[in-house]
Amino acid sequence: MTATAHRMKTLLRTLSVAAFVLVGFGLRAPLYAQSIAAMVNGEAITNSDIDQRIKLTQLTTKKTLTRQEALDELINDKVKIKEGKRYGLDLKASDIDGAYAGMASRMRMSDEQLSKTLENNGIRPETMKARMKADMTWGNLVRGRFNTELTPADKDLRAAMGEKEGDDKTATESYEYKMRPIVLVVPRGAPASATELRRKEAELLRQRIEGCDQAADFFRSMRDAAIREPVVKTSADLAAPLRELLDKTPIGKLTPPEVTRQGVEMVALCSREATKADTPAKRALKDKIYSERYEAKSKAYLQEVRKGAMIEIR
Repeated sequence: MTATAHRMKTLLRTLSVAAFVLVGFGLRAPLYAQSIAAMVNGEAITNSDIDQRIKLTQLTTKKTLTRQEALDELINDKVKIKEGKRYGLDLKASDIDGAYAGMASRMRMSDEQLSKTLENNGIRPETMKARMKADMTWGNLVRGRFNTELTPADKDLRAAMGEKEGDDKTATESYEYKMRPIVLVVPRGAPASATELRRKEAELLRQRIEGCDQAADFFRSMRDAAIREPVVKTSADLAAPLRELLDKTPIGKLTPPEVTRQGVEMVALCSREATKADTPAKRALKDKIYSERYEAKSKAYLQEVRKGAMIEIR
């Protein structure tokens, strides 16, 4: 064998080994990531999907799922959406995009900023949207199908309330409040002195205003101020601090000014009347019972649906 032929043979052998290494190792990770971990009603769940769910859960709840736990969640999502379609619940992409934007807004972000945050943590925005779609579909389905069973009857609430000790008149009374929110606008970026000036102005106005009609006339004509249409809420609709504040405010007067992102805000209390609507204690109890029933029904229903699903673990 000539020296040239020998060198050529050695080169070919080296290239063959290199190709084997590239196929066996360099391409193994992406091939593994895209390999199918399970089939659910003809739809695939890949190892990449599992990795994404683990990362998303870690980011949102600080909980680290095992691969089996993540796979179980993804299987559940598939059967939830399938069951929803069976009853005509098939959320559109625009519905999910709207919910996604709403989530971003509650986090004081734009949807683009939320997507960037996810991507910086190795999570595709579609991963979050897929989980949202399953949760929204299932929530609508369970509440829609079983709302009558889930909602506690008055007799159930009375029985539960009767078991509680220490109930007094204050805990069982409920009021209906009619009020008009007011804002004295402070431009964004204005110095603190401007906000303080408007706050002092609000304090002076509290002494002058004696009724909602007077407040409406005054603030409609006032520069950089607004009074909104009347809002009616019951005791159970309001957070405890606001409820206590309104109970201390005389009818026709304004609540103490509060500095917010819009400026300086107050509420004109137009009326406060006793009502037979839910009290805060009754509303909290109703929500608690509903939530407990929802969780139990959701769990049982999901187990039933999974039994009828075609699930193949690879």
